[in-house]
Amino acid sequence: MIPKFLKKRIFKAPVTTDSASTTDVHPVASKPYTKTPINQLYRKLSGQLLDVAVKPKLLGELPEFEADDQILRFYVLQDYSRSNSILIDLQTQEYNLPPALVGVNDAAHHIKENAAIIFLNHPHAKDNQLSPRLSRLVSAVLQYPELKVRLVPVSILWGRAPEKEDSLFKLLTADNWEDPSITKQLFNIGVMGRDTFVQFHPPQDLRTIINDSLKIDLAGNHILDSAVSETQSFETQNSELQSAHVKSSSMHSIDENNLDEAPKYTMVASADGNRELVRMLQQHLTVYLDKQRASMLGPDLSDRRNLVDKLVYSPAIKHAIETEAAETGTSVRDARSLARGYANEMVNDYSHSIIRGFYKFLTWLWTQLYDGVEVHHFERVRELATDYELVYVPCHRSHVDYLLLSYVIYKRGLSIPYIAAGDNLDVPVLGPILRGAVAFYIRRSFRGNALYTAVLREYMHTLITRNTPIEYFIEGGRSRSGRLLPPKMGMLAMTIHSQLRQTNKPMVFIPTYIGYERIMEGGTYVGELKGKPKESESLMGLLKVGRKIERIFGNVHLSFGKPLYLSDFMQKFDVSANSLPADRTDTPLDDKASAMVDNIGVKIMQHINKAAVVTPVSLLSLVLLSAPKAALDENSCREQIALYQGLAQQLSYSDDTVITDMSPQQIIDYGIKLKLIERTPHILGDIIQVAGKQAALLSYFRNNILHVFILLSFLAALVARNGRIERSRLNSITEQLYPFLQSELFLYYPAHGLADTLNKKLDSLLSHGLIVELGDGVLSVPESNSKCYQQLQVLATPVGQSLERYFMTLALLAQQGSGNLTENEVVDLCHLLGQRLSVLYADDIPDFFDRALFTSFISALTRLDYLQKDEATGVLTFDHRINDIAHHAKYVLTPDMMQILQQVASLDEDEITHAITEISNKKQRKFGRKR
Repeated sequence: MIPKFLKKRIFKAPVTTDSASTTDVHPVASKPYTKTPINQLYRKLSGQLLDVAVKPKLLGELPEFEADDQILRFYVLQDYSRSNSILIDLQTQEYNLPPALVGVNDAAHHIKENAAIIFLNHPHAKDNQLSPRLSRLVSAVLQYPELKVRLVPVSILWGRAPEKEDSLFKLLTADNWEDPSITKQLFNIGVMGRDTFVQFHPPQDLRTIINDSLKIDLAGNHILDSAVSETQSFETQNSELQSAHVKSSSMHSIDENNLDEAPKYTMVASADGNRELVRMLQQHLTVYLDKQRASMLGPDLSDRRNLVDKLVYSPAIKHAIETEAAETGTSVRDARSLARGYANEMVNDYSHSIIRGFYKFLTWLWTQLYDGVEVHHFERVRELATDYELVYVPCHRSHVDYLLLSYVIYKRGLSIPYIAAGDNLDVPVLGPILRGAVAFYIRRSFRGNALYTAVLREYMHTLITRNTPIEYFIEGGRSRSGRLLPPKMGMLAMTIHSQLRQTNKPMVFIPTYIGYERIMEGGTYVGELKGKPKESESLMGLLKVGRKIERIFGNVHLSFGKPLYLSDFMQKFDVSANSLPADRTDTPLDDKASAMVDNIGVKIMQHINKAAVVTPVSLLSLVLLSAPKAALDENSCREQIALYQGLAQQLSYSDDTVITDMSPQQIIDYGIKLKLIERTPHILGDIIQVAGKQAALLSYFRNNILHVFILLSFLAALVARNGRIERSRLNSITEQLYPFLQSELFLYYPAHGLADTLNKKLDSLLSHGLIVELGDGVLSVPESNSKCYQQLQVLATPVGQSLERYFMTLALLAQQGSGNLTENEVVDLCHLLGQRLSVLYADDIPDFFDRALFTSFISALTRLDYLQKDEATGVLTFDHRINDIAHHAKYVLTPDMMQILQQVASLDEDEITHAITEISNKKQRKFGRKR
């Protein structure tokens, strides 16, 4: 159906034969385009002058146009100015896009425009400030069903600094409906010319926009009140429309159920008749560009001092201050002073000058450090940025993560997030710089400090309600092993707490995978895992890192995982929006909300792993560290790499997982270039082996992708260690041990559907000839002297270290007995045993003494009720089921390895007492240094 306000003024389109008659049909028309020499000269000279003064940077991707000469294309700008017109024309020329300042003539549809630019706010606009050109195009599209018009919204930013509230600069540069003065245009060009950005947004089909607007109107959701004021109420209008649809036999109307189809009428609305429709379309485009601008600049900023004042005097913090004063016996004034100190500790001090300086510096730095920065799936973020509160939750590999993620986001045209950074980075020189680059500092631990917690929650709430993008590392610290660490729920809980207090925009979490091919802190990570004290951040540490700039660090990868929408989890856990008081920070989350937080934390980690990038270095590390003595002949190495690539591509871990497209030979050559491996010439064939002292570092990169291959490795190990095994037995063992692998590596396969996943993995191994099916559900290894047999042995190795840690822990528990050790004591002892085992038997690979891995295993045992923990004492109790789990290890581990693990885990009472005492003393010395 046709809306009433449009139907009333529609009339038959007269057949026009010349431009005069066309002008009668379209009262609002532009001047005819003339190719006079003076116009061409003006365009050329003005373009050359602007090109000298303005060096725009392109944001985002270029629009993709259909290869159809019949499509008319127009660029949509929000505000009119001559400089904007010329700038867009220069950009279209530079990137070989349809020109902007060239006339658009379509005699068949009576279109004759002197430029391909639509200004939504045009100084010559009539009819309540509607765009004349947009009005004419809407009329033409309504009249001619075959006419195709594409609108390309364009954002032009003369500077990317977020606007300060009540600033003089904002007044000088503010856009308005009037024609920008020559003075203002010259000011923009002179001051912002070198800091100008242009972004072409995806083309939009004008007919689709019109049809969508008509659908909205027919659904009763009018966009403009003026449309309602000029017509009767919606109920009356809807009944009249239905009546008109029944009574009209001489007119073809639009069926509201088929609005996606081209209108089936030969009528045209006059410019006056289209007024409300054009206004709806113009508002649609204006809102679209406003949202794009907000996503690029971020919200208006308050002065840091004013923001601290607003925090301290907010109702929530007033209540927290009064509570602090009452509980501690101090005065309200002293409590307020303390709260102000906390706020000054954490609140950032945004500086666009620092952001610009960082951008230029990092552009140079990345070219010095890396061969390239590869970004995957960023289009997801761009699609969400306008309508959602973005919370970036990346994994944490290196201090470079802070800079790298912000750089990628800024370069691609979105506002950079405010980053929660540990106060260990708030050091002289570096600290203030990072604070100016939107870092806000939080203490590493503030358990029990209610006032500090309240101030931090209120600051987070302020950022979120102002629609500020936020970033924090959900692991809490950098991973020293290359695996994901268990999520720390504190910041996540605060984020959700804020959203439950007040909702402005729906919230979405962006899991982000960061992968390196060499890492600056690699050497210190290995040392810290071995027990060396963590190096404190300092200016000297920064200078030491600077000495590494000349080294080769390969490529770095950022992959943005599938977004996690908070609304989906709220529905799943039956948590209501705005369910917490808006003026309090101390209202606890209920059980349902707490369970939701825990679930979101795990899902974030799983989605980070799903977005993993299997790089050449990580793939090479996985292959060589699984080979005897970390070496293979070059031909076997190529074949094993090709096998892993084939397995990963045939049955992808996830649609988001990216597999390197380098050939096996290119991967080997690349590893040699990075000096991670070396080629030893030999008359019978060259040997590829891990370079000296690089094995520990390569284990870090292997662990980045271990989750992609771990189930394949586990199944291969079960078949390889047993020679032959029934499918049913294999499934049973895997289901028993899978929860521990899932907990350690954040595997996303659900336990209830594991059988189907295992069958698919087995079919993949069968198709590559790595295992053989004998019939009656029995699986076997291939011939022992075959290539496939050797490949199976290499594939079976990676899972071994995880299972060895599990068995060693279980052996320690079984030997010491139920009720004799606390959780912390078990973790500490396993850490010591792992160190010893690694030095004696495992080539000093640090996986065996990563404390987080033992903590994860104990947590999984507790969650699955194999262990019970006394809340008062922390002592662990268990029953015979611990031995049942250990019993399954014999199907994967060799008898020799099981004997070694039993021997290592055998500690008498004196050794236990001595070890626990030494660990306790070491912790006390470490705590004393921190204080």
